[in-house]
Amino acid sequence: MPEASGLVGRDRELRVLADHIDRVTSEGAAIVVVGDPGIGKTSLLRAAAAHGRDAGATVLSVAGIEAEAHLPFAGLHQLLRPILAETDALPAPQRDALHSAFGMRPAVAAGGPPELFMIALATLNVLTDVSARRPLLIVVDDVQWLDGPTQDVLGFVARRLGSDPCVLIGVVRAGHDIAFAAAELPQLTLGRLAEQDALELLDRHAADLGYADRQRILLEAAGNPLALTELPLALRSASRLAAEYGEQPPHSLPLTARLERAFAARLGDLPPRCQDALLIAAVDDAEDLREIIAGTTILAAQEVHVAALEPAVAAGLVRFDDFHLHFRHPLVRAAIVNKESVIRKQAAHAALAEVLTGEPYRRTWHRAQSIGGQDDEIADEMERAHTIPLRRGSAAEVIWALERSAELSTDSATRGRRLMLAAEHAFGLGRADLVDQLLERAGRTTLDRLDQVRMQWLREIFHDGVPGDAEHVFRLCEAAQQAIDAGDSALALNLLQAAGLRCWWSDTGPAARGRVCEVARRIECSPENAQLTAIFSIADPLGEYRTVADRLARVRLENITDPADLWLYGMAAAAIADPLLSVDFLGRSETVLRQQGRLGLLSQVLTMSVIDSMEIGDWEHAWAASEEGRRLAVDTGQAIWDASSQALYAMLLALRGDHDQAEAIAADAERSAAGRRLSNLLALAQLARGFAHMSAGRHENAYRALRRLFDPDDAAFHMHERFHGVSFLAEAAAYAGLIDEAREVIAELEVEARTVRSPILVRQLDYARAVLAPEDEAEEAFLAALSADLTRWPWLRARLELAFGQWLRRQRRVGEARRSLHSAQLTFDLIGARRWAETTRSELRAAGVRSQSAAGQAAGLASLTAQELQIARLAAEGLSNKEIGARLYLSHRTVGSHLYRIFPKLDVSTRAQLAALLGTQSGA
Repeated sequence: MPEASGLVGRDRELRVLADHIDRVTSEGAAIVVVGDPGIGKTSLLRAAAAHGRDAGATVLSVAGIEAEAHLPFAGLHQLLRPILAETDALPAPQRDALHSAFGMRPAVAAGGPPELFMIALATLNVLTDVSARRPLLIVVDDVQWLDGPTQDVLGFVARRLGSDPCVLIGVVRAGHDIAFAAAELPQLTLGRLAEQDALELLDRHAADLGYADRQRILLEAAGNPLALTELPLALRSASRLAAEYGEQPPHSLPLTARLERAFAARLGDLPPRCQDALLIAAVDDAEDLREIIAGTTILAAQEVHVAALEPAVAAGLVRFDDFHLHFRHPLVRAAIVNKESVIRKQAAHAALAEVLTGEPYRRTWHRAQSIGGQDDEIADEMERAHTIPLRRGSAAEVIWALERSAELSTDSATRGRRLMLAAEHAFGLGRADLVDQLLERAGRTTLDRLDQVRMQWLREIFHDGVPGDAEHVFRLCEAAQQAIDAGDSALALNLLQAAGLRCWWSDTGPAARGRVCEVARRIECSPENAQLTAIFSIADPLGEYRTVADRLARVRLENITDPADLWLYGMAAAAIADPLLSVDFLGRSETVLRQQGRLGLLSQVLTMSVIDSMEIGDWEHAWAASEEGRRLAVDTGQAIWDASSQALYAMLLALRGDHDQAEAIAADAERSAAGRRLSNLLALAQLARGFAHMSAGRHENAYRALRRLFDPDDAAFHMHERFHGVSFLAEAAAYAGLIDEAREVIAELEVEARTVRSPILVRQLDYARAVLAPEDEAEEAFLAALSADLTRWPWLRARLELAFGQWLRRQRRVGEARRSLHSAQLTFDLIGARRWAETTRSELRAAGVRSQSAAGQAAGLASLTAQELQIARLAAEGLSNKEIGARLYLSHRTVGSHLYRIFPKLDVSTRAQLAALLGTQSGA
């Protein structure tokens, strides 16, 4: 009774899981159970499932099987099989993505393989739809042995449960460093049994053994329930066990190895045909009993029936029903595989390959395992077969297939090409460690010159070396020239983009920047090539300003459909400090990426749009994009974008008045950036620190913090990012009495602005001139600044109106001051710029007016979280809960729960009222 045995001494842990399950009617939850092999995880999980059924929940279950880990979405398919019919009600893109992953329909050729996160969203929605009718309990055993895509989907789902009556319990073997176990989920760790509990369990299984043997087992089992039940069985096989211990005493082996030996000792007593069937089952990637018996018949070269497995059932090693065979414990499977010879295992794989004539990919996979040497026929077949998991969206399995294909190849150049192709797929997964391993192996083969150049690009993607290292930029440019000479423009563009990014992250000097642009001009490609435009912008945003601006001027936004091109154009516009173009390109890219479920690139698009959205006063989008960008960066494992979004988040917090929290986050971002000498991130952190000082009224500190951005010898100096601080430097100087010093900085920027007409620089210089102007020139400067087209610059316009109103009041022109201050205050309130709004109200009171503003309304909006604000905006635009969920990768029930909390905060009760409220804000 392994289930009962596994629960001895586990009352506390079972209560924890039962508590999670009992709350399922009101809220969702996810929990990870972690423990060593044999510690009772599976027994606890089965008891939790039984508790869920008794509580009226629908229970879905899946168990990871090591032999199936190479099959993309095999675990997810097993989990959803009982409710697969429910997927027909999903929106078409989600349904099609999920069905393609399961091989139920071919991937759409034009759309390519389904995006992992579209599959994840489909899974989330089908699970929450089912839970809406009846509470749902999902139990997942041995998560570490599920295929990678299934693990990713379950992690995505687990992080989004909270408002749905759905509980997920995942069991992970200790020592397996997988993303699911590392997710920010509550964990329940199973430790060894207490001594009294261990004695009680041993009494059930070893009452006939002597005191010395029982003490020996207690010592070796170390509180492990499976060991306490299995070691007595092994000990009873006295002669066999004595031989085992004579060769290698048990106390010198890890507990897992001792348990495997205990199982293996029982395997030797089984009849030959039973051992054949167990071997086939152990190396099979499915639990199909008919498939196992057919493979056994081939392996044994004689007819074999299900009855051959009865001795294994009697020994407690397996159980089976009419269709499936299940091992009692994963260690049984491991014991079988470790006990058999290589030749026997290869023969078992060959037998299965003969059985699987109707499943090309699995057949090829087993053929590839059935040989020990090289075989070009199977290698070629394996390379062709890798497109099957690719179409299903499993890059991890694609990599394995190409690796195995390379191992089987006799030709060195072919082997190197296949390893390089695998490395490119590993790059797509964001696996720097795997890319390194594959490139190291490829480097030992005979690569042609172009493949060597491609290798240089792949190494560059993850290893920035020393930012500011001009020599490395020159090497990349030389490699790009070789790619151009070989006619591979795509590779040349990739190399130059890598070189350009080095110039962006940290100053590499004018010679290196110029070399990137010089080589870029030699590439033969369309003048509208988005990647080439982006390269010029990031390599040398000042020197190539006119080049980039002219190229962008020829682009028609409505004609661009590729979200990657839209992203690159948005990157180019952002680099030359044109926020209006940037947010237009990035906004359209965001929409398409959401539709396609491409969350990795979406994270970058959102993060990149934050600062420009902030510049043009769209703080709602900036706030929401910052929060979602950070969340997606974590989901998709993009550390550099997570760090960037943290710095941008600190800037937003500072501007909204949360200066203490902003400074703390900025300090964290600065520490991360300083370790890698990334001046771009250091500049963002310094902006956040300057904004925080401004928000707290520490104007001299703000000036000193921002001044660093304009010193070329400072680590925080960045050609582009400093433009975002120009007006704030001037504002801080005006308050702190440092006007003369600030004028020197502005004078240098005026020289740059003669050739670099970046909208941010131009607009912020207008502001700086006005607030730093002498008294007799100030009015003309303010009027000139306000006469510009500031339709899409409400944040800057309001700051100009505040500064002008202050100047007018000092001139005792109170009536004119009131008009300017009223307009500024309304914008500040509705944007959410609290400190500036408070300053404006103080100025209005000094001008004899008690402000009648939208402060109450703005307070309600300010109380919303970033995600709530995003949901409120989409609801006001008329989107349904399901449509909002699809946009934000949430279940529609979660959206409904958020709206339930949003309405009281805003004092509205209908969507029409919500639309009126947010419409008014937009119009302001």
